[in-house]
Amino acid sequence: MFNTQPAPIATATASPSVRTLLRFFLALLTAATAWGQRSDGGDLAACAGCGLLGIIPVIIILALIALNIYLLVWVARDAKARGLDNSVLWMILVLITGVVGLIIYLLSRPKGELIACASCGNKRLQVSAKCPHCGNA
Repeated sequence: MFNTQPAPIATATASPSVRTLLRFFLALLTAATAWGQRSDGGDLAACAGCGLLGIIPVIIILALIALNIYLLVWVARDAKARGLDNSVLWMILVLITGVVGLIIYLLSRPKGELIACASCGNKRLQVSAKCPHCGNA
């Protein structure tokens, strides 16, 4: 009558560690809800359940902040590797506008394959005449 299989989590492209983390948060959310609705625990159980539910939004906000910092660092490194002098401006654009700024950057950045510089080992565009990091050809 009832399906006992857990509902699939939409993580087709997520790594196994991300899937495990999502399952952990789902289990924590379920346990907190059940704990808060217990009738025999009284006010203490309800308070603990609500406390656990209050932690989840904080964790989600911290994860979004970490993702934003990662995107800012990636944009700055990619802009520097592609020889753009204004990598800090691109970083500020992505910081202020978020995903819209990231899309603008991805559409307007110089296209081409990044290769390692023979002199310094940093990434540079294959078609560039000199490395933006060390200046060697």
